[in-house]
Amino acid sequence: MACRGGCCCCIFGHLNEDNGRFLLLAILILLYMLCGAAVFSAIEQPKEKEAKERWQHKFDNFTQKYNLSKSDLRNFLRDYEEANVAGIRVDTLRPRWDFTGAFYFVATVVSTIGFGMTTPATIAGKIFLIFYGLIGCASTILFFNLFLERLITVIAFVMKSFYERQLRRKEGMPAETRRGSGNSEVDSLAGWKPSVYYVMLILCMASIVISCCASAMYSPIEGWSYVDSLYFCFVAFSTIGFGDMVSSQKAKYEHQGLYRCGNFIFVLMGVCCIYSLFNVISIVIKQCVNWILKRLECRCCHRCQRKMFRPKRNVVMPGNVRTRRHISIETDGVYESETDGRRLSGEMISMKDFLAANKVSLAIMQKQLSETANGCPRQIGNSSRHNGFSGGVGALGIMNNRLAETSVDR
Repeated sequence: MACRGGCCCCIFGHLNEDNGRFLLLAILILLYMLCGAAVFSAIEQPKEKEAKERWQHKFDNFTQKYNLSKSDLRNFLRDYEEANVAGIRVDTLRPRWDFTGAFYFVATVVSTIGFGMTTPATIAGKIFLIFYGLIGCASTILFFNLFLERLITVIAFVMKSFYERQLRRKEGMPAETRRGSGNSEVDSLAGWKPSVYYVMLILCMASIVISCCASAMYSPIEGWSYVDSLYFCFVAFSTIGFGDMVSSQKAKYEHQGLYRCGNFIFVLMGVCCIYSLFNVISIVIKQCVNWILKRLECRCCHRCQRKMFRPKRNVVMPGNVRTRRHISIETDGVYESETDGRRLSGEMISMKDFLAANKVSLAIMQKQLSETANGCPRQIGNSSRHNGFSGGVGALGIMNNRLAETSVDR
């Protein structure tokens, strides 16, 4: 059967799997943004119109009452706004460029929060910010990656301890049977990794606890409502940093030193937890994209399926793949061979054999370079697809090495 114009393979026929997933993810993000724009426009636009009409009414009444020129008043208000942004209102706001204010500023720079309430006004300051932010942001991202690696290690250790206890407390099993199954329990624990969904749940709960505790501090001290405090925590911890609400900006606080220390600790812990949570959620999104692609497979003819999902040079496929059972981020997938049924992904092959097979992909080379730079190079397994997404560098590479994925299409 010939491939028709409406067939999905005619659209994606010239794309390999990685490019197809990239294109699908880009389309989904665009649709997500369009839906978000529609929702926010429907929610916020009426309030904006109401505020604009109310302000225009007050502006007209003020100019008529004091017989002022509207253009002169607008210019004065514009100058006042610029002074407010520059932090000149020292009666209600703290100085923004003393040492403590400058330290708060550089903290928002290196953490990529960037509230925007303080910005350099001089040419020298702007030039220095470019070089300072380049090194500072890169160093902070490295710190977040190292924090993520250690956090996942601790979570995996705790969850593995609970898993070992469950194995030891098997009910209804005689002692002789337990001794006989000891080797199988050891084998099951040798390659055990925590599920990405459990880790996501733990990080989500930790982020909620930190946000709730921080909001309980911000609400009475800053004079915000509890919901506004929660809103500020998410905006700050996720490094979105709108700047409409900024903590620690008043000139005086009760227990000022203690509050600023607590503010720094909460922001640091919140950013680390939310950063880790975002990376775990990205793995779940990756699984959803794989599931959608599987549902979008063209079933009109075998030719279309082969054209859309044929392996290309940037995808490493084991020979004679028949069944895909369980997805692990470190082993990159477990496959069963048609010849002997062995698990190929856990087996290590030599670099000579690997190069002889002529199946080296860019993702594998990136993973090798990253692990070599970290001082712990590993051998490469037969499969390196990362459940459909190539690449082993950065935070996602850390998650790939630490967690086990559960396929959503099982």
